Amino acid sequence: MTRASAPPPVRTHVAAFDHGESLPTLLRRITDRELGMVPAIGALALIWAAFGLINPAFLSAENLVNLTLQSAPTGVIALGVVLVLLVGQIDLSVGSVSGLAAAVVAITTVLHGWPIAFGILLALAVGVLVGFCYGFAATRLGLPSFVLTLAGLLVLAGVQLRVLGPRGSINLPFESWLVRFAQQGFLSPLAAWTLVILAVTTVTAVRLVERSRRVRAGLPRVSMTRLILRTAALAAVLCATVAYLGLARGIGYPVVLFLVLVAVADVLLRRTRWGRAVRAVGDNRRSALLVGVAVRRTTVSCFIACSALAALGGVLAAGRLAAANQGTGGADTYLTAIAAAVIGGTSLFGGRGNAWSAVVGVLVITSISNGLTLLDLDTASRYIVTGSVLVLALAADTSLRGHRSP
Repeated sequence: MTRASAPPPVRTHVAAFDHGESLPTLLRRITDRELGMVPAIGALALIWAAFGLINPAFLSAENLVNLTLQSAPTGVIALGVVLVLLVGQIDLSVGSVSGLAAAVVAITTVLHGWPIAFGILLALAVGVLVGFCYGFAATRLGLPSFVLTLAGLLVLAGVQLRVLGPRGSINLPFESWLVRFAQQGFLSPLAAWTLVILAVTTVTAVRLVERSRRVRAGLPRVSMTRLILRTAALAAVLCATVAYLGLARGIGYPVVLFLVLVAVADVLLRRTRWGRAVRAVGDNRRSALLVGVAVRRTTVSCFIACSALAALGGVLAAGRLAAANQGTGGADTYLTAIAAAVIGGTSLFGGRGNAWSAVVGVLVITSISNGLTLLDLDTASRYIVTGSVLVLALAADTSLRGHRSP
């Protein structure tokens, strides 16, 4: 009799799912999480320096306030893309989902007189339903997500046109709280500085608790010096941001909402069983099945989160423009969201990336668009530059994946 072949070795992300981490595993996890965004952060610094030298207006407080407001709706969509990429899937229909959500809000509130809260809830419900359908078809029927969501892009774009009807464009009233939230809502200086203090205090406390737990368990931990330096760097970045943007209008409510969503997603991905399952599925689906991870349920949840965030991004975009039309959520939207996720350090191959990738990536994309607009360059130039940056990010991703392969 021949001996049954042993199952393939479980990759490090899966091994860490139920067991303590070895030093090599810890080092690789730190590299994936912290160094994955370094190229994007470097690119962002170079872009800001270049545009600032060419046109000093780019780095003005007022322009950076506009840049952050422009980034928020697309950033929310990119956050959903990050989640679905982490499980090794993709969603090409996020633009169409956002456009349909914007149309639903406009139709229900303007033409049918619904309270705007109900319109937003219905739009989010549409996103959840679309995501569930994608997840079911991908996990139960085995349909490839690329083709599945490409078909969804076309179908949902058609539904959006049907919902809008012959009007083609519907304006939201400026007195609507959604429009005021997206266009005119800004934190007061007291609220902004209070949030900075809360953020720094919370992050410091969490890091200290985590370090204490690892010390008690005899696991490798971050040195106190490094912990203090990281906390000081976070405090410096937040203080500088609030102080500089405060020279203009300050920090908009949509930006705060986006950052809160990113922070929540980051906690879920790094500190919950669901987050470890997401990384395990994306890193090695077969090994995740062998150790008992609920692969189907995890994949469906990521599709639902992606579509729901796409719908929320569409709602924010409608509020910012005070309108929903046939161009809302067009081709630029899904391309920009996916590009932002990849440029921010999320792997197209699954298993590597984090929620903050959406922030860095969308800032890179929006900075390119904003800077070229200030230079009065055409759309073709923006496409060329953005595409070139995306190719470089993909090359970096492929290179990092090659170094990680056994």
